[in-house]
Amino acid sequence: MKAMIYAAGLGTRLKPLTDNKPKALVEIKGVTLLEHTICKLKETGFNEIIVNVHHFAEQIKEFLKHKNNFGIHIEISDESDQLLDTGGGLLKATWFFNDNKPFLVHNVDVISDIDLRYFYKLSEKDDAIATLAVRNRETSRYLLFDKAADLCGWKNTKTGEFKISKGNQKELSSFAFSGIQVVSPEIFNLIIESGKFSMIDLYLRLAIDNTIKAFVHNEGHWLDVGKTESLMEAEKLI
Repeated sequence: MKAMIYAAGLGTRLKPLTDNKPKALVEIKGVTLLEHTICKLKETGFNEIIVNVHHFAEQIKEFLKHKNNFGIHIEISDESDQLLDTGGGLLKATWFFNDNKPFLVHNVDVISDIDLRYFYKLSEKDDAIATLAVRNRETSRYLLFDKAADLCGWKNTKTGEFKISKGNQKELSSFAFSGIQVVSPEIFNLIIESGKFSMIDLYLRLAIDNTIKAFVHNEGHWLDVGKTESLMEAEKLI
């Protein structure tokens, strides 16, 4: 099975730790976020992984070389010249997903006990362009889903901004995205965007005529470790 790890971010919320290294190489109990993510994917059966890089890209390349790619097939999608955001980053890695099978995309700064194999297998049963892991938690930005768990919109509670693709805003449920998703390769036939763009914006456009599902995981552990205040909590969780 194939997967992509988003590791190209600037890690601004982790400053000053990311002043001289990428977010992916910030450590929890002596183990980098990248290693935590790769090992979780590997243990679940994902044996072909592509990692996108930008901030201190060479450090990540050297780290993977030193670790002998953890004994699996790992490729690099180098965004050193331009940080492409989540959508542009995925589009640049299109060549890697050439087996016409769904693949998993995992943010490097997320720690969870989600059963990724179960999530992947469950997603295969949906006739969906993508299935997004979501959770009931406090955030400023929410994805909006209808009763059938189909993506219909997005809102920002800080700015009051709404983006509705379909459905009645008053009948939609709000969930926070967990940074883990299963994507159908069919999505590459539907992308008309280029350069730097967001996956969420892409999904909101596609949701008008396509199915994008929610995978709700309110039980168990999930933590955003892309901010310094979460690192101590992550040590306890791990």
